[in-house]
Amino acid sequence: MSEQFTPLTDEVTLEQLVERSQAEPVLLFKHDPVCSISVMAYYQLKQLDDEIPMIDVKRGGYISRLVAVQTGVKHESPQVILLRNGKAVWSASHFAITAEAVQRAVDEHAG
Repeated sequence: MSEQFTPLTDEVTLEQLVERSQAEPVLLFKHDPVCSISVMAYYQLKQLDDEIPMIDVKRGGYISRLVAVQTGVKHESPQVILLRNGKAVWSASHFAITAEAVQRAVDEHAG
């Protein structure tokens, strides 16, 4: 796993990320390391400069479900959710996860 991707495994860290989204856009990446589509999404996200919290959906089922409940975004994998001001403002899954699409969403919600 690249240092760009930080494991998201607990509620406290999730709450810190939600709080951080008050000041800046925060990406969350739900990833299944044995899924080829998820691996492609991983390499798309590696093209970005951002640090990206990552949930391993196989090991972190609880936190993955918690993200779905807290954000109101139905769980999919792979999935990227963009948080801003404590809410999900954008999401993409499967083949819609491209470096360009994610960067556009971050840029749109940066201000």
